[in-house]
Amino acid sequence: MKDELFEELVASVREGGAILRGKVAPSRKFVINKTDVRRIRVNYRLSQGQFAALLGISVATLRNWEQGRRAPKGAARVLLQVAAKHPETVWDVVKPVVTQNQTGSARRIARTRKALRV
Repeated sequence: MKDELFEELVASVREGGAILRGKVAPSRKFVINKTDVRRIRVNYRLSQGQFAALLGISVATLRNWEQGRRAPKGAARVLLQVAAKHPETVWDVVKPVVTQNQTGSARRIARTRKALRV
């Protein structure tokens, strides 16, 4: 490694340490709001099993999110944000799957969607 790059790396580590100790303010902060998964699911009027099927995740994962033991990250967090702000888009994407598989939860999801007129 070139001396110049090494010195830059050392300076970055020292700056990070100073920020952690509170001696220097960070140049920027990222605030990620907690996703209220239960509220999103309740707005869809779906059970945990139905909502998990809609998102393509396990019920255990959904329960962990709702109970705060785990938090959705990455693509799952983005999908939940889309589900919260644009439910019609989520229904539009899921619709072909629901119409192909009209059993159990799929029928309930189709009825719920119809009731919501989305």
